[in-house]
Amino acid sequence: MKKIIFKFLFIYFLILFFGCTKKDSENEIVNTSNDSLSTYFSLANDLSLTREKRHLINQKAFEIVMNQENDSLNRVNLFKVANRFYNINNWKDYSKTVHLVLEKSVSANDTASIAKAYTYLGDYYEAQTVSDSAFVFYYNAEKIYEKFKDKFNLSKTLINKATLQYKAGDFLGAEKAIFSVLRIIKGEKRVNSIVLYDAYNLLGLIYNELGEFDNALAYNNKALSVIEDETLPVEFQSRATSYNNIGYLYISSKNYLQAKKYFQKGLEQENLMIHKPPLYAMLLDNLAYSKFKLNEKDGLPDLFYQSLKLRDSLKLGSGIFTNKIHLSEYFVSKGDEAKAIQYSKEALLLARNTKISRDILVALKQMAVVEPGNAAAYNREYIHVNEELQKAERKMGDKFSRIEYETDVIKGENSDLTTQNRNLVYLFSGLTIIGLFLYIIKAQKAKNRELQYKQRQQEANEDIYNLMISQQNTIDTIRVKEKKRVAQELHDGVLGRMFGVRMNLDGLNGFQDEMAINQRIGYLKELKNIEQDIREISHDLNREKSELINNFVAIVDNLFEEQRRTFQSKLVTSIDSNIKWESVPNSVKINIYRIIQESLQNINKYANARSIRVELKKTEEDLELTITDDGIGFNANVKKKGIGLQNMLSRTNECNGSFNIKSKKNEGTIITVTVPIEQKQIAT
Repeated sequence: MKKIIFKFLFIYFLILFFGCTKKDSENEIVNTSNDSLSTYFSLANDLSLTREKRHLINQKAFEIVMNQENDSLNRVNLFKVANRFYNINNWKDYSKTVHLVLEKSVSANDTASIAKAYTYLGDYYEAQTVSDSAFVFYYNAEKIYEKFKDKFNLSKTLINKATLQYKAGDFLGAEKAIFSVLRIIKGEKRVNSIVLYDAYNLLGLIYNELGEFDNALAYNNKALSVIEDETLPVEFQSRATSYNNIGYLYISSKNYLQAKKYFQKGLEQENLMIHKPPLYAMLLDNLAYSKFKLNEKDGLPDLFYQSLKLRDSLKLGSGIFTNKIHLSEYFVSKGDEAKAIQYSKEALLLARNTKISRDILVALKQMAVVEPGNAAAYNREYIHVNEELQKAERKMGDKFSRIEYETDVIKGENSDLTTQNRNLVYLFSGLTIIGLFLYIIKAQKAKNRELQYKQRQQEANEDIYNLMISQQNTIDTIRVKEKKRVAQELHDGVLGRMFGVRMNLDGLNGFQDEMAINQRIGYLKELKNIEQDIREISHDLNREKSELINNFVAIVDNLFEEQRRTFQSKLVTSIDSNIKWESVPNSVKINIYRIIQESLQNINKYANARSIRVELKKTEEDLELTITDDGIGFNANVKKKGIGLQNMLSRTNECNGSFNIKSKKNEGTIITVTVPIEQKQIAT
């Protein structure tokens, strides 16, 4: 449960830092002759005023801006109004204002403002946890900034997209996006101090989720070095942010003493409460939690209550949830069951109201702890929510790629519709027909070459298999002769000697002491067992060759024996004796052999498996190969398939079969190959 709580804390901090910080730091340099408007803008960002007062002031500013002419100054002022609605979490008016400025920007053909509005809408949908819509708007903004080579805003937009990928569980995709940002801003002095800090912070979060503590700590320290080398606006509270990040890393590694030091450093930053009250509340909560883990009583539980009160006033739902989970843990340790249950129930109710799956999981886990009598019900709900969350995370990475593709397609279609005319249609239609004929001719030639290649490959596989069969026949012939020789030796030599030993021992039974008699009886029984075993071995070795498993099975068994001799992992194999291998085409046999060989190589290289099971069985008209290992596994939906897996898939396709792989991190891997016994001939 601690790991889930920590993961939630990181995602909450991510929203806090890459959301509110952005709006606070918006670069707004506008000259206006309207003194009252400037005053309203200033007061609307005055943190000493209540949220309701700031809302009323900003609403007055909006009414003034609405009466202005649609020019560049008017659009900039609308963005200012939107910023202030964002900072007081007034999402309804924020969305309304941004849509208005987008409409005006489109009307004025102001591309820069359109891109900015797209970014703001991306921020809105991200705050509403509608990731796919947020991704669409960020992607639209990215294309505009890319077109105009605006590296600063392009980098910020890519970081926003990477943040969405991170929250969706696509850590490798997010990592790739951030390194793209670092390549873009390389050598750009103007953007390093702003974007570089955000990039390093996000890399720290990503590597923490990937379990790479050293890399996470290194990138957080790089973020700190940016603060040392560059002067960032004091309102950012970047140093406090980095100290909180590093402290959290030490909590994840259970080094609570070191974590406490960094949280204290963060709280020591000047004007933190004024500039970043949500960050201040987070640091208080984290400090209290580290003290709790260190069994320090000083300041507890007052620090928890202080943080909770501030978060309540700011209406920070995620922060309130975290505080109540921490308080529940704290009172569990103090034996105050009533308060522990109270805060757990409040946290669960809040999580269900916000419909945040990760929060619900954390709350259910804690409820199972504080109410052990109802643990079974909570655990069932936990499993259900967790399964739904995993499905959603697996789909989200693919969904982002599909959004990019579909957005590009739509833009391309719209562009074509606006630029085409009748003459060009006729011209391109003629060119298309000519090109189509050329393509068909070229494609047919390529297809013929492919078919010829497949035929040659099939013939080569047949030759390889026949060579293996020939070699195996030679080995079997020699083996049969050797077995007969050994059988004769066992029967004529060893058994005779063993019989003499038994007779001699019978003669020693004249000794009447009890110990001697018991020992000799035991020896006689053992010798009789050995005699019977040797007779059975002799008979088995002298069986006819027709009773042996056919050559293909022998070849596969040789592969298995080599595996057992070379590697420590336990190998269990099962080959269905009902399979009539003489009716199976050689091309299928060689491909099955190669798939088994490739699978074992992959397991030996990467899986660190303790046991492996290989099973070949007949199901109606098909052969089914199943290879199972209990190794480290991998994310089959995210990780790119390597050459080995691609080769296995290709060989399965050659046999008109189906290939399926199931794997999860730390849960092993199952590969299933189903191939029809009767193969259709390749058409020439």
